[in-house]
Amino acid sequence: MKKLTKTNAARLLDQAHVPYELIPYEVDESNLAADHVAHELGEDIRCVFKTLVLRGERSGHFVCVVPGSDEVDLKKAARVSGNKKVDLIAMKELLPVTGYIRGGCSPIGMKKAFPTFFHTTCMDFPFIYVSAGMRGLQLKIEPARLVQFVDGELADIIIDRK
Repeated sequence: MKKLTKTNAARLLDQAHVPYELIPYEVDESNLAADHVAHELGEDIRCVFKTLVLRGERSGHFVCVVPGSDEVDLKKAARVSGNKKVDLIAMKELLPVTGYIRGGCSPIGMKKAFPTFFHTTCMDFPFIYVSAGMRGLQLKIEPARLVQFVDGELADIIIDRK
């Protein structure tokens, strides 16, 4: 078995002595969706979280970490971030703003420490999965440790299911 590449996110967790596991998966460049990642991991999509970067007219950039099965609710995200209006940043902005690419955006180790909001359901699981900072590699981590490490907040930030 080949040695896993340590990402910047993993090195930062190592430095802080935060336990985690690096979990590789097969990348499909034509399908970077969370449901594909969950399928490759053999995990429930509700515990595979995606990292989204938004911009508010007051706060500037901030991060929402939501279950792969759900979509961020822009009105709720605006409310918790102290904005009236927010939007997802354009794909071309992701790398310059965060240092990460689509499908490999981790809530850990972005170029700047942005305010970060985790959907409350992350605490329903003993472990969640987030990108390790590159396509094909996920971090398996206790949600409370992750939220604390990035100085995040728990909030209801997804679209309600009907």
